[in-house]
Order: sequence, then C-alpha cells, then structure tokens
Amino acid sequence: MRMTPSQALDLLASDDLIGLGMEADAVRRRLHPGNVITYQIDRNINYTNICTEYCSFCAFYRPVGSAEGYVQPLESIFQKIEETISLGGTGILMQGGLHPGLTIDYYEWLLSSIKRRYPELHLHCLSAPEILNIAEVSDLSVRDTIARLMDAGLDSIPGAGAEILDDEVRFRIARLKCRTQEWLEVHRTAHRLGLRTTATMMFGVGETLQHRVNHLEHLRRLQDETGGFTAFIPWFFQRENTSLGRFIKHEATAVDYLKTLAVARLYLDNILHVQASWLTPGHKICQIALRFGANDVGSILIEENVVYAAGCKNTSNEEELRHLIADAGFRPCKRDTLYRKYYLD
Repeated sequence: MRMTPSQALDLLASDDLIGLGMEADAVRRRLHPGNVITYQIDRNINYTNICTEYCSFCAFYRPVGSAEGYVQPLESIFQKIEETISLGGTGILMQGGLHPGLTIDYYEWLLSSIKRRYPELHLHCLSAPEILNIAEVSDLSVRDTIARLMDAGLDSIPGAGAEILDDEVRFRIARLKCRTQEWLEVHRTAHRLGLRTTATMMFGVGETLQHRVNHLEHLRRLQDETGGFTAFIPWFFQRENTSLGRFIKHEATAVDYLKTLAVARLYLDNILHVQASWLTPGHKICQIALRFGANDVGSILIEENVVYAAGCKNTSNEEELRHLIADAGFRPCKRDTLYRKYYLD
C-alpha cells in the first residue's frame, strides 16, 4: 500500500532512526539488486553569476552591474569541457543566474556550439527558473523555449530551483523566484517533450516537516503523470555567507538528513534513483546514507561554485568516490547522466 502524506509526516517526526533506515534500505535492495552504487563524472559550469532574483539563501549571485559579475567566454567553457573529458567525464551540468540580457538566441548559440565540438557530450543544463527567465525575456512560451533548446542540443534538465515546493516557504526565502506550480510546469512540459529531468530538494531553510511532505507529494504526483524524473536529490542548506543564514535558528543535522532521505525513498515509490550527497553532509554521512535508501552518490563535481560560495568546502575525485562506495560495502559503478551503467570492478 502506498505511503500517505500523514504517514510520511509521522516518520519524519519519529525517533526510530534505525528502523526508518532499515525500511528504506529494503526498498533500495529491491529496486537495485546486486549491491551496486553508482556515481558520475561530470562538471558544473556556471556560464554566468548575474541574477535578478536575489534569493536569500544564495551567496553566489551578483546583481546586474556588479564588478564581480561575469558571462563565461565560449573558449573558457571549451577549456573546462576538455578538462572534464580528460578525467573520463561524459557530461556537463551547466547552470547560471537569471540574466536579464541573455535571450534564447544566446542559449541556442551556446548549446549548439558545444554540441558541434563535442557531439557525444551530454548537456544537462538550465534549471526551471532559468528556462522561465529565458521564455520571459524572449517573449516565448515555456514549451517553445524548451523545444528550441532541445533542437540546439539540450539533453536533460537539472532539478535546481526547487528548494521547497511550497509557496509559503518560497515567498519567504526567494520572493522573486518562480512559484511551485511554475517549477512543476517546466518539468511537466519537458517530460511531455521527451526530455528527462531530475528532482531536488534543499531543506533546512526554516520550513516545517509538513512543508517537506508537501514537496514530496508534488513530485510523486507529477511522476505519476509523466514518469519523466530520473532521480531525486536532497541536500541541506548551507548558511555561511548568506543573508538567510542569520535567521535560521536550527541548522539541519546529519540525523535530519538521513531521516529525510529515507522518507523520500519510501514515499517516492515511482522515482527509481535516490542520490546521497557528499557535498553538504560530507563523505562519512554519505556512506551511512547508502544504508538509508540511496543508490547513488552523484558526481565528483570537478567544479562547484554555488554551494562553495555558501561555505561548503567538501571536495572529491573518482578514486575517493569509488573508495567511499567500496568501504561502505558496495560495488562502485560509473554511470552517465541518464543512469546508464558503464563498468563494475
């Protein structure tokens, strides 16, 4: 029988951490037999840090006109891609701020230029807020915007910008950012056009447990409708250097992270993959998370600037991720962005 929202809320509030972990681990073993944990080699490329949203949880963005604002030159992006490929990378995760002066023509040029030079590279690019911004400044519908980006080389869309999918929370932490239904509609439209996307959640921003359940319910309903999400990726807010951080009385803990991850694995019965993060909780908690429902540890993150700007300094490489997985008792397996497996030890 499917878990109800009230049951999920009870589990998030429960003190039975071990029991919850065992239940989530049983789901992982059923969905992913063979004791395999996957990882990816890709790179985050931030093509611009100029943004008009001024989210209170973000230390990365720069306002229009800032001396620290930039738009990456194409040759610089090519150089980063070359470094990624040399390390065995198969894709890039390209995101940026919401730049008011970059129209659809820029993004078509950017994506098509990369695809012409690197036709095998998977372009996992542009969050829902970015796509909404492109559509607005280009006077296009969301559907036409995504279709044109696909024609230019877009292969999938990351789940960034979700934060907490509850407008009560969104209005408090990111007043200018897209609302819940707008985020969902971008992903719904992408799925209907045949594009796969990921789903994320950033928690620990002062939301209630009910808000987290609301978030999971939105994702489960959309996945029931479209089946387009490849994975769910939760992490918790990094407060350093952010304006929101001064107002958060209680930071998310390792226990909070493990409980949220486990409940997500149990609740999102229609999303195949759940990713454990090493970036915000660290490597040791990531290892424990592999017994709390996660079947993937994400990317080595050759370059990560957004969370780093908020004070998170954790790093990794392929050898460390493979050791992390093996030391936790699993078989490491490299994958691509769409979770196709490449090799096992």
